Amino acid sequence: MTKITSPDGTPLSRLCFGAMQFGGKADDDDSLAMYEACRDAGLNFFDTAHVYTDGASETMLGRFAATERDRLVIATKVSFPGGSGRASILSSVEESRGRLGLDVIDVLYLHRWDAETPLEETFETLAGLQRDGTVRHLAVSNFAAWQVMKAQGVAATFDTRIDMIQPMYNLVKRQAEVEILPMARDQGIAVVPYSPLGGGLLTGKYRDGTEGRLTSDARYAKRYGLDWMHRCAADLAVLAEEAGTAPATLAVAWVLRNPDIAAPIVSARNAEQLAPSLAALSFDLDDALHARITALSQTPPPATDRLEEA
Repeated sequence: MTKITSPDGTPLSRLCFGAMQFGGKADDDDSLAMYEACRDAGLNFFDTAHVYTDGASETMLGRFAATERDRLVIATKVSFPGGSGRASILSSVEESRGRLGLDVIDVLYLHRWDAETPLEETFETLAGLQRDGTVRHLAVSNFAAWQVMKAQGVAATFDTRIDMIQPMYNLVKRQAEVEILPMARDQGIAVVPYSPLGGGLLTGKYRDGTEGRLTSDARYAKRYGLDWMHRCAADLAVLAEEAGTAPATLAVAWVLRNPDIAAPIVSARNAEQLAPSLAALSFDLDDALHARITALSQTPPPATDRLEEA
């Protein structure tokens, strides 16, 4: 696996903070408090995107990080509404660099698969950004395993490679175990999954009718709307009570314990909400409790669907 470090050589932290809420549901004070809580917990890996909160996320993260930039790994994503063509990538990167106040972006993601743009155009452009020192590592988000491998093959023709991928992965969304995680292990690609809390479902807050993304956003309501997922969340809350911790801590610790995972992405609206996720770093998830948590959801069948091979 390609070793990804901060510019001063600091290894990647075991958790990544996702700044999606900066400038949106998190105001300036709450955003700064979360940034400082992450740094106090030892996080040096921060994730944002060109599209997040109309640029406020990148701008705020850049301001918070300015005094210690060389100790951090900062990732952002190309503007997906513009696609993955050369003009879109170059304009997006320049705007992101300006917002972040960075000469060099540590990790640059393609935010989504773009079926309309030839991969050759995309990776010739990205390779050029690496050669001129604008970008250190290339990455992709929300790609299927076959798409990653197709892109990796094209990247190799330009003497570069995909070093990191960002799939969805949590206790009720385990599809990545089928092909994405084995593929990443084989290719030496770092896996940085988002949504370890399942859109808030695995915090247990929806048991008492609390409002949130699952009630206000139709996408999340559909993504996490199956009854068995809600039963899983309720059962996780019971295990958390037995263990004397928060359900969110168990949910993040479960993802952290997977040896194929480099750094789950955690996020929140304020520091108080973020604390249980950060607590996963110090939670001792033993084999017995890990097995009980894993048993709450179904292990997806192997890619061949031959259950005897599972």
